[in-house]
Amino acid sequence: MMMGSDVNHQRVKANGIWMHVAEKGSGPLVLLLHGFPETWFSWHRQIDFLAAHGYHAVAPDLRGFGDTDSPLSPSSYTWFHIVGDLVALLDHFSVHQAYVVGTDWGAAAAWHMSLLRADRVKGTVALSVPFTPRFARAKPLESMKQKYGDGFYVCQFQEAGRAERALARYDCATVMKKLLLINKAEMVVAPPGTEIIDYLETPSVLPAWITEEEINVLAEKFEESGFTGGFNYYRALNLNWELMAAWQGAKIGVPAKLIVGTKDMGYRSGGTKEYIESCVFKSLVPDHEIVVLDAHHFIHLERADQAYERMEKEIQLNQRHIALIQKEMEANKADADKYTKMAVDVEVRVKALASQSLVHGLL
Repeated sequence: MMMGSDVNHQRVKANGIWMHVAEKGSGPLVLLLHGFPETWFSWHRQIDFLAAHGYHAVAPDLRGFGDTDSPLSPSSYTWFHIVGDLVALLDHFSVHQAYVVGTDWGAAAAWHMSLLRADRVKGTVALSVPFTPRFARAKPLESMKQKYGDGFYVCQFQEAGRAERALARYDCATVMKKLLLINKAEMVVAPPGTEIIDYLETPSVLPAWITEEEINVLAEKFEESGFTGGFNYYRALNLNWELMAAWQGAKIGVPAKLIVGTKDMGYRSGGTKEYIESCVFKSLVPDHEIVVLDAHHFIHLERADQAYERMEKEIQLNQRHIALIQKEMEANKADADKYTKMAVDVEVRVKALASQSLVHGLL
């Protein structure tokens, strides 16, 4: 492959499916989770960077993508399935905790892993997608239709086969360009009778942050796998809403960093800016930092250098925090051992006195 040729690739049996994993380096494990339409390859720059800086970078193809199994039913794409896959990967590498970094759907996966299995997460870095609370009064699709109408891209992705047929009218490289290089200020809503993929423009010139070769690497993989697996994440939205009822109002209990781009349509018009500045977000993610960059949605591609810096800074801060906690625990353990010994000595003396009293009483 053109980049990351020294990356190790393996297929791992995880949570009942076969997952393709790209990994490199040694040290603390950093789980890199891609979004749609991507594969592990969109992290190839970060993999090299992290490995060179003393980390074990692990970038899987998430279920439904690339060389990982792609179950047909949307019901196989709940957060319990996704998080189960990720926990199984950590078990495969014999690692109890990892740093979890995600973008787009991968960011949502990182948040849900932090929510459902905080014991397996040292810290989270989410790109473009904040942790979003469950809106109790309405299912997500109903809310989206009411706000944006049936032409909203998420709504168009719901009908099995519809979006697949629309995308099939274009070659995969063109589809990649249309989806990865969206440059709209407003949310993507197609006019009546128009498919989203037809509505999106195809840029005539690629921006400096992505090459034709990188586009083709992703396109070739989707040519093989198709897009249904990726669409199933959208098609499981209402099911996930139902299944997550017990976590209504639950908070993220791990240190988190959210990196957003000012040119991302979700940040500009989707309400993200107002939400992450609100007290609601602060209450749901108490230990967080927000970084705002001049970028669109796919920050790890467009601002790779700054993404490296922010990711490593967050990981280093978490490592120092963990080291301080461990040091404090060791000190507390030493104190605990001392007090335990004192308590044992006291208990022995009390028992001795009690025995003496009993003996004197019998006499």
